[in-house]
Amino acid sequence: MDWLTDNRTDCFSVQTTMSVGNYLDLVRPAHSARGALSGQRDTLKTTTAKRIRDRMVSDIRRGAVLPPVVIGAVVDDLLFSTFPNEQAASPEDILPTDVRRQLSIIDGMQRTAALSEAASIDANVLNHRMRVEFWITRSVRTMVYRMLVLNTGQVPWTLARQLSVVFSPLLNEIQSKVPEINRMFTPDKPGRRVNAGEFSSDAIVELYIAFSLRKTNIDAKEALSDEFSRLDFVENLSDGGFQDQFYNTLSLLTAIDRAFSRFDPGSNAKFSKGRNIFDSQPARIGFAVAVAQYVIGRPGMDRPPEERAERMGIIDSGARQLVSRVNGMTEEEVGAFLKLDVLAETLDRRVGQVGRYERGVYSEGFQVLIDEKFELSTMEPCWRAN
Repeated sequence: MDWLTDNRTDCFSVQTTMSVGNYLDLVRPAHSARGALSGQRDTLKTTTAKRIRDRMVSDIRRGAVLPPVVIGAVVDDLLFSTFPNEQAASPEDILPTDVRRQLSIIDGMQRTAALSEAASIDANVLNHRMRVEFWITRSVRTMVYRMLVLNTGQVPWTLARQLSVVFSPLLNEIQSKVPEINRMFTPDKPGRRVNAGEFSSDAIVELYIAFSLRKTNIDAKEALSDEFSRLDFVENLSDGGFQDQFYNTLSLLTAIDRAFSRFDPGSNAKFSKGRNIFDSQPARIGFAVAVAQYVIGRPGMDRPPEERAERMGIIDSGARQLVSRVNGMTEEEVGAFLKLDVLAETLDRRVGQVGRYERGVYSEGFQVLIDEKFELSTMEPCWRAN
């Protein structure tokens, strides 16, 4: 195994050769929960593309050597400190079982699918040798950074689809870094939010995108045609503090969600209880974007890392003081503070593009909360800011 140290992102690049059969066995557990490998990227729909895919399968069966597939692995600090391990002879020697189950293919999805297809047609393919590069890091942030830079100029992916490649490691890191989250619903473990601090994995990935782009109106399903957005994401990921700032924001959102949820008179009417505020994805995005614009800066005017850290500290202090103040109120006082009737009236306006309007209401509202250093006597000024 050939080791190289990436001093830019504090990672290790390890290249090795292995049989196709061993490779497919290695990556299969990481993707078993997300369906067939061939479904990970929505390409190859045209006749020409399918013919090229068939040619790749044919070439593999005839012994073609493909460019190295790049695999991402996130490990803890203790294991990372043991690298480079020059005596290691296989991935099993450097990556424990739990890490191997969470591997991400950050470059080579189509090659992997083609290898799998070729092997299903001709079992001899399983004995062919191939090159594999392992990108070993301690943080999902550096893996996402590596993936976005690696894929620049290739067939366009949506930003959400690129993030879905590191979906499991990202969500695992979030659960580790933001223990305040009670439950996280995933496609494999679906659920419905019934208490504060419960969110779907899709919603959190969308928050991650909105936080970095600092925009409320994002479409995670469309191709990312705005190259400035891609650049913003890469630039933010290059800042070592960015990931922790997102986790801090998610932690604050969850703490505020819990504090607001103390008002629960038992009614099921819309906006009858405090939890209803962050039941809404527009509210979560509005909060995340308001914090991101204050900490990172508006798109195109990025703040230096030192100022970001200072501003995040101000946000953290103010938000936690607000949470402490709300937690000290009686349930009736929390209801009076939230002014849910004003919020309901604001959101009840008949407008086009309701989702866009609601995100704007919440973004401007939480911006007021930040501008006032979280020291408002009620939330009414926030709900009337739009």
